[in-house]
Amino acid sequence: MASKSNSTFSVLGSDLAIKGDIKASADLHIDGNVEGDISCSSLVQGETSTVTGAIKAESARLAGTVNGSITARELVILKTAKINGDVFYDALTIEQGAQVEGRFAHRDAKPAAAAPQQQASKPDLQVAS
Repeated sequence: MASKSNSTFSVLGSDLAIKGDIKASADLHIDGNVEGDISCSSLVQGETSTVTGAIKAESARLAGTVNGSITARELVILKTAKINGDVFYDALTIEQGAQVEGRFAHRDAKPAAAAPQQQASKPDLQVAS
């Protein structure tokens, strides 16, 4: 997927609460609360934000609360994040102190063959301090 050089950036402020799905072709910054699924190119979630629903993004940087599954090519979970749901990723970074309740799975891994693939390839998991 080619990124546009003139892409826009949308911000949902901390005073905003949305019920419904969000689909954005642009980058999205969320400080408010969302009840619904989010699909966007790049997502940045603020510390005060709560998302209840699935997140699908090329890249995501999460610092708030997520109650739902996350699918991202590049995912960064910051130390203030609280994730309740399964996480599907290509590259993953988790800061020390982040709370995650759910399963982690590489997006290309097949459930029956997940263990042999993880041993054969170098891990994509990084722990940042």
